[in-house]
Amino acid sequence: MSSRTWLHEMNPALKFILVIVSMLTLAWFFNPWTPFLVFIGVILLQLSFSRINWKVWSLFMIPIGFSALGYLWTTVLFAADTSGDVIWAWRGIEVTDQQWHTALSLAFRVFAFSSLSLLFALTTNPVRFVMSLMQQLRLSPKLAYCVMVGYQFLPVVKEEFIQIRHAHRLRGIGQEKYAWQRLLSMRRILIPLLASAVRRAERSAFAMEARGFTGERRSLYYEPLHIAGRDWLLAIILIFVLIASSVAGFLLS
Repeated sequence: MSSRTWLHEMNPALKFILVIVSMLTLAWFFNPWTPFLVFIGVILLQLSFSRINWKVWSLFMIPIGFSALGYLWTTVLFAADTSGDVIWAWRGIEVTDQQWHTALSLAFRVFAFSSLSLLFALTTNPVRFVMSLMQQLRLSPKLAYCVMVGYQFLPVVKEEFIQIRHAHRLRGIGQEKYAWQRLLSMRRILIPLLASAVRRAERSAFAMEARGFTGERRSLYYEPLHIAGRDWLLAIILIFVLIASSVAGFLLS
């Protein structure tokens, strides 16, 4: 197996734990270097061990970049701690080195947290993730299958929403002029959409009962998921990136 697919094949539960631990660890560091180095390290991990669509990744990062920029300039202008040496001044606005340090720290945190989230989201199959939660983290099968069925209903609900809107337009309904009228008319779409969702949920429940689903834990699975050696190797690499970034950030700050 090519190493470019290791992150995609990694045990989802282990990956989830690593991402959560990394985020909680980053929350304790207030220097700008640690989140910046973690952000660079995560990108290098994805370049080496994944085949994600970088165009999709870039589209996700556009609003994240605007959010980071918002944190940056609001912290620079409205920071509570204005101590330190003034490094920039313009028309009565003074920016100290402490303000700039805090602003960069918050901005890079946004990038670091977002890169970790995208690493998980773009390399994890939702069904394998739920199955891994059941097998490795002992999640209740009732809750796990409810989440799985709900996730699979989302594209169906979207298609039915589009069909109902098209049907209303063919009948000349939904041509309101004002926004508040269109908002009130949404009940004509939401009520049949909710009724259809309830019917689908009932059919799914009957089908699961007919196939012997009781909600009890099982010792055997159709597709057992295990933690392989390469999963532990990736975990060690990610932990190394986190520790090295923390140490380097502490020394550089």
